[in-house]
Amino acid sequence: MAGQGTPATALLAKRKVAYRTHPYAVSPDAPNYGALVAAALGAPPERVFKSLVAEVDGALAVAVVPVTGELDLKALAAALGGKRATMADRVVAERATGYVRGGISPLGQRKRLPTVVDESALRHETVYVSAGRRGLQLELSPGDLVKLTAAATAPLAAP
Repeated sequence: MAGQGTPATALLAKRKVAYRTHPYAVSPDAPNYGALVAAALGAPPERVFKSLVAEVDGALAVAVVPVTGELDLKALAAALGGKRATMADRVVAERATGYVRGGISPLGQRKRLPTVVDESALRHETVYVSAGRRGLQLELSPGDLVKLTAAATAPLAAP
């Protein structure tokens, strides 16, 4: 799609992975952003995932969790064999991934960070993640998402 290219879509095209892009219009500062994105896409919210950058024992990592829940930081630390996890500073997250808040994709990041995908993703035929730009989501199979990010899967979402 013209004008839709991001490092994430470039990676998918290069690896010949099937995906679809879905534009949407939601302010990144809106409360309950994830639920609004799901509604704008007409997608079940449990299939729409957000990518969050955290620090686990001082090293950056990415957690991919449903927009319907919060990230369980203890579960993320455990999934990566660490003791403690905290949310990364926004500027640090943006610099490491090459994406802006509200548009951080788990795919095509500037630095390849250890990634954990919430295991609930595997229950769906396709899931939605950021395409690497605010206002654009990717739909792809959770298996492709896990493979391309070399992710572990674990229960990460706290209701």
